[in-house]
Amino acid sequence: MNFFRLTADLMHLLSIFVLLLKIQKTRSCSGISFKTQLLYAVVFVTRYLDLLKWISLYNTLMKIFFIASSIYILYLMKIKFRATYDPSQDTFRIEFLLGACLLLALVFNYTFTFIEVLWTFSIYLEAVAILPQLFMLSRTGEAETITTHYLFALGAYRGLYLLNWIWRFYTEHHIDWIVWVAGAIQTALYSDFFYIYYKK
Repeated sequence: MNFFRLTADLMHLLSIFVLLLKIQKTRSCSGISFKTQLLYAVVFVTRYLDLLKWISLYNTLMKIFFIASSIYILYLMKIKFRATYDPSQDTFRIEFLLGACLLLALVFNYTFTFIEVLWTFSIYLEAVAILPQLFMLSRTGEAETITTHYLFALGAYRGLYLLNWIWRFYTEHHIDWIVWVAGAIQTALYSDFFYIYYKK
């Protein structure tokens, strides 16, 4: 594992811890899109269906953490702090994202197997999972500082993964077009947010 991949994974962990800290400290889910968190849970569950396939302790622990933390965040938002979540502000139509990503995964994948199609679906879905949160942010026009830190850490995670892919291309001659294109789209979606974050 190279430096960029490890740093990207750490940034992704940081983004989740920042979000959990925000929810627990304020005892509120205000400003957080449940739909984005639901999409991330779907991403992790469909990507890590191979959980029982041993690669390394690090790999297995990361998979368990991402699945468990995403489900825990959904629990916090829908059950424990339900009264603080305002669905009238979280109005992005995620069924279109889910349908489009599933269609892309059925057409553009490396092998047409159940596990591979769901893995590909998770890659496409992760690229656009942040859209409900960004849409909610643009509708309300404001966000708590800690929410913007969460979004920044999530965007930095994806940006570092781009560097990881470039590194792997030059050192291992590894090419993964599906991941590259989806990652580039996801990073582009964050660009507007990064500009606003930088200005503030």
